[in-house]
Amino acid sequence: MSKDIIDVQAISSERNQSLKTWGWVSYILHLIVAVAAVVPGAQVSIGLLVVALIIDLVKKDDAAGSWQESHFSWRIRSVLWAGVLYLVTFPLFLLLYIPGAIAWAIISLWFLYRIVKGMMRMNADQAINA
Repeated sequence: MSKDIIDVQAISSERNQSLKTWGWVSYILHLIVAVAAVVPGAQVSIGLLVVALIIDLVKKDDAAGSWQESHFSWRIRSVLWAGVLYLVTFPLFLLLYIPGAIAWAIISLWFLYRIVKGMMRMNADQAINA
């Protein structure tokens, strides 16, 4: 019977490590996009963000019930909210460049903050509080 317990623990540990690896891949992709958003002239493809979002959407169910589930939700919400905020402020950016640029800078800094906060919590093996 103890062999069964060890096997279950090993499987659980492997699952957690796999989820954490996918989480790191997603966070790194988000971080690249977030840093590029706040560094003038350092734009990267939105494709990286789409890849990270797909990873999070696909793997979220695998993390159900674990402390890592909150990280998948955190990243998904971060991308969706940032996207909505960019779309809402886009006309401002086109009509009045300076206020629009300021709004986009604030959104970008907020996004970067969320990614760094999530990375720090995941590094400590802690759930993220929304």
